[in-house]
Amino acid sequence: MDSRPRGYFGIGAEGVSKSANVGALLRTAHAFGASFCFTVGTGWDARQGRQADTADTPLHVPMWRFPTLDAMQLPRGCALVGIELLDDAVDLPSFRHPLSAAYILGPERSGLSPDLLARCQHVVRIPTRFALNLAVAGALVLYDRLLQHGRFADRPVGTGGPRDTADAPERTGHGTPRFRKTVPDWMAWEQQDKQTEKP
Repeated sequence: MDSRPRGYFGIGAEGVSKSANVGALLRTAHAFGASFCFTVGTGWDARQGRQADTADTPLHVPMWRFPTLDAMQLPRGCALVGIELLDDAVDLPSFRHPLSAAYILGPERSGLSPDLLARCQHVVRIPTRFALNLAVAGALVLYDRLLQHGRFADRPVGTGGPRDTADAPERTGHGTPRFRKTVPDWMAWEQQDKQTEKP
């Protein structure tokens, strides 16, 4: 079953301190179906990152490297979501993920800069006792997004998984066009051509 939801997401890191952590984050983002990845600020060494990113994500997913915060540009309508251990941040299990979002994480020691936090539409915290590894934190956020926007069968009341995959929601997709009043001329001709092709 195809569990991909509508919308899109990207994920990135500010103020990279360990390139291997960013490499692992990129690999995780690729596995979850990210539309793009990005870094803000200098410090990421692509060669070191490749040691952890065995999927070679930049070959398959757009990778944007913004030298400064002022240079960072995201698609129109894409909500910037900061991941940070702040008292006033929303706990991840209580957060409703935007349909189109860019998630950003900071270095483990210092976290996201105040200027970047000011640009975030949302700030989310993973309710842990202390800061997690960059790639682990990113994986938890993307998994939580998948649980929320993905199309899966409901969890059973008892332990274990669903007994019948028929309980899962139907696959999403585009059906035939629907028109409120009349079928356009070009569409009518197309349907007529298909009928004449039948044996």
